Amino acid sequence: MVTSEAVTSPDADSALGDLQTHLNLIFARTRTLWKESAARIDPELQVGGYKLLTFIDRAGTTNAHELAERFEMDKSVISRQVRMLEDLRLIESRPDDRDGRLRVLTATPSARAALAGLRRDHGERLRTVMAELTPDEIHAASKAFRLLSEI
Repeated sequence: MVTSEAVTSPDADSALGDLQTHLNLIFARTRTLWKESAARIDPELQVGGYKLLTFIDRAGTTNAHELAERFEMDKSVISRQVRMLEDLRLIESRPDDRDGRLRVLTATPSARAALAGLRRDHGERLRTVMAELTPDEIHAASKAFRLLSEI
């Protein structure tokens, strides 16, 4: 069990400061990677649209209401991004069988193929960077990121 003394010790403070610095670097790198990935899919694809597209692809099907909730974005922003994704032929839209007011969104086959290629490339880069870690160290890092995601 970790005591509050251990969490507030000078060593812990230094380690947490280090962690914050590296998290900031990871976030900055992630934003750059999203921008690069969006451009690889289509030069006109914006980062926001890329994030929506990756979610739509992983979900299989979704709708604008679900996207607005998931990404905590205004429905008008979602609507514009969905329209752009449709214009770029990256998603398809059809009426929902159960509720005709809703539109079901799916990634096009070409978008799915492009995203699969990006995931392969990103996976290879991650494997290369993590090659010096043991499986136990990777599990510990994964646990730390899971805990951070629950804040």
